[in-house]
Amino acid sequence: MKRLTHLVLLILLAVQPTFGQKKYDIKTIAFYNLENLFDIVDDTLKLDETSPIMEIKENRAAIYQLKLDNMAKVLSEIGADEAKNSPVIIGVSEIENYTVLEDLVNTSFLKDKQYGIIHYDSPDVRGIDVGLLYQTNYFKPIYHETFELRLWGDNGYRIYTRDQLLVSGYLGDELIHFIVNHWPSRRGGEAKSRPNREKAAFLNTQIIAKIKETDPNPKIIIMGDLNDDPTNSSLKNILKTKAKKSEVQDGDIYNPMEDMFKRGQNTLAYRDNINLFDQIMFTSPLLTTTNDFSSYKMYKTAIFKPQYLTTQTGKYKGYPFRSFGNGGFTGGYSDHYPVYLYLIKEVF
Repeated sequence: MKRLTHLVLLILLAVQPTFGQKKYDIKTIAFYNLENLFDIVDDTLKLDETSPIMEIKENRAAIYQLKLDNMAKVLSEIGADEAKNSPVIIGVSEIENYTVLEDLVNTSFLKDKQYGIIHYDSPDVRGIDVGLLYQTNYFKPIYHETFELRLWGDNGYRIYTRDQLLVSGYLGDELIHFIVNHWPSRRGGEAKSRPNREKAAFLNTQIIAKIKETDPNPKIIIMGDLNDDPTNSSLKNILKTKAKKSEVQDGDIYNPMEDMFKRGQNTLAYRDNINLFDQIMFTSPLLTTTNDFSSYKMYKTAIFKPQYLTTQTGKYKGYPFRSFGNGGFTGGYSDHYPVYLYLIKEVF
């Protein structure tokens, strides 16, 4: 019996896959719509007094801190099972200003991660912006710029919306570019508002063209709350995203979330409709079909949906457990789920 057990062990060792013996560096890249992360200071130059937290009359400071802690808890856990670390890059939307991001990274959940902040004030009518957080120990930004999305309504008046943020820098020794988005909403209906998101997608193509002036074959990660699903025209016709690895040519954008959407996955729900508005996609140099991980490649893309982020009872059972509702703080998190991907690289 002992000889048989020893023989089985030898066979198992002999057929162990080579990749099982390799070591990989794993980095998590994430995006999260933070659902109205506003401070409690009334900025007379913005409409921030209409934000949910400004409608709360009592214990506003304590609620603000709870909101920060809830957001930070989620961020600290994304990808941690595999990477043993919170995300090295986090794109965020629905934030009011630099101050709220500063307060966020200084919570007990994130303080020891030493996050840097890149943020610009946008002309959005509600005063909400996008931003990027990065762990200074791993990512070294070398360039960042904001791009204004200029839109006009049928009446000829300008529609003030969010800028798009470009951050370029080195993850280890590799240059990677990040574009953070929060595209125009579907207010007025999907069809009527569709041209605004198509123009937002076109602005992304212009940013990509600018990147290629100095980096001809760039590694670009596009992330954001797009207010469109992966199959909508803004992505398929303007950005020309590809859903299958086999279809991706040099310079193409691969969107792994299109297949996820077709399989019924979602990042939000509204009036019993599910959508996958929060997306993370990337250009061809970050894709591998050969298991060659000598440089950073995408290993996995996913939606972060632990049970506590979902409403468990009541009318909105199964929906994301949001922070604000019925004029008060619910104790929840966001009306969107975060999305993330793993970049991995073989360690020699």
